[in-house]
Amino acid sequence: MDIFVGNISFSSTEDDLRNLFSEHGNVSSVKIIKDMETGRSRGFAFVTMPDESEANKAIESLNNNDFQGRTLKVNQSRPKTESRPRR
Repeated sequence: MDIFVGNISFSSTEDDLRNLFSEHGNVSSVKIIKDMETGRSRGFAFVTMPDESEANKAIESLNNNDFQGRTLKVNQSRPKTESRPRR
């Protein structure tokens, strides 16, 4: 299951998130989304956990909890929808 993790600290690393989510089960991948021009974190990430029950447990446990001074928003990732072209 792919999990959206929002409101992460700009100083959080993929290893930080991997360690946090692995407390709830196996983590197969972590990807912090970065700005293409600056390379800085955009404040959100995607975590993939292969076991759905472990993923649901992580979502329930971590949503609205503090991590590195920020209140995380954690939920199941939704498919990307078409967005407006950037100008």
